[in-house]
Amino acid sequence: MKHLLSCWNAVAVRIREAKHILLLTDYDGTLTPIVERPELAHLSPEMKEYLQGLANNPRLTLGIISGRTMEDLQQRVGIKDIIYAANHGLEIEGPSISFVNPAAKQAIPLLRSLCQDISKAIAGIKGARIDNKELTLSLHYRLVDESQLDELNKIFTEIVKTFLASGQIRITPSKKAYDIRPAADWDKGKAVEFIAQKLTGEDKPLMLFLGDDVTDYDGFRTVDMNGGISIFVGEETTKPPAQYFLYSPREVYQFLGMLGEVFSSQ
Repeated sequence: MKHLLSCWNAVAVRIREAKHILLLTDYDGTLTPIVERPELAHLSPEMKEYLQGLANNPRLTLGIISGRTMEDLQQRVGIKDIIYAANHGLEIEGPSISFVNPAAKQAIPLLRSLCQDISKAIAGIKGARIDNKELTLSLHYRLVDESQLDELNKIFTEIVKTFLASGQIRITPSKKAYDIRPAADWDKGKAVEFIAQKLTGEDKPLMLFLGDDVTDYDGFRTVDMNGGISIFVGEETTKPPAQYFLYSPREVYQFLGMLGEVFSSQ
């Protein structure tokens, strides 16, 4: 991976030459720093201002792809007429787009029951928290004492093993959490493809995708296969499948400002 800001001139040339840009970015850990509780991750007014400016540009389509629920994501970003892909892309809303993955929709009762079972089982572990996001679940353990992590993992593994063995769910480890999703043939990469195909009336857009976690890797691969620009947010040593990296949301803020300057100079 190359540090994006260190080789910005070459990237800027590609952006200037593209007829249309599809800019897709994760939320937590990308637009906002990782925090102790998900509800504390707020978009800064400065970051929102840059995003709003880019969203207003006719040469660019902006989308936010997150593991959060649709309602939560839309409220936190608060920008109209852009694309929102919630629950890791299982549901997508935007101009001329309204999509919910059918297999995920069918799995809602299963996930609801599983959430109840996990919630009861972890009640004695301080700091453990299970979020029911309807189409997905997230078990957070950032606030769990290290001495109880093994117990939490044993409880969790015991509850989900039958559902995993039967192919009803899949589990992805993320930053101090486990994401539990229906075993649908869908991921952020598929969501990126779906969104790109919906951009009717445009030549094939130049895709830019930013993310910071394992669930973003499918998006990186899809963007790379389509000749786009994949950008990991975090330390270079983690070696995700992306072409470029930015160290932090602070550098993402710099990047968005530089991107805006490219458009304003044309």
